[in-house]
Amino acid sequence: MLILPAHWQFPAAASQTLLQSAQAAGIRLPSSCRNGTCRACICKMHRGHVTYRIEWPGLSADEKREGYILPCVAHPASALEIEVPHPSRAAPSP
Repeated sequence: MLILPAHWQFPAAASQTLLQSAQAAGIRLPSSCRNGTCRACICKMHRGHVTYRIEWPGLSADEKREGYILPCVAHPASALEIEVPHPSRAAPSP
């Protein structure tokens, strides 16, 4: 997975949400509820595909069509490039 505009790259496993994979790689993404409702983590996907394991994440049909995703509940289904507002580095989680 590639984080833009920082150009940080890290592996993202389909078994984890994008937020979990980022945290494991030591990258902090904006987040709050972690269940797809608050939209604090909303990001624009420029390339790739994601899946959701919840019935309806907090995105409108227009937002989905425009490429917006919620990393707290999105699982990677391919290589991804996402635009993240204000990512930061942290110590990798175990």
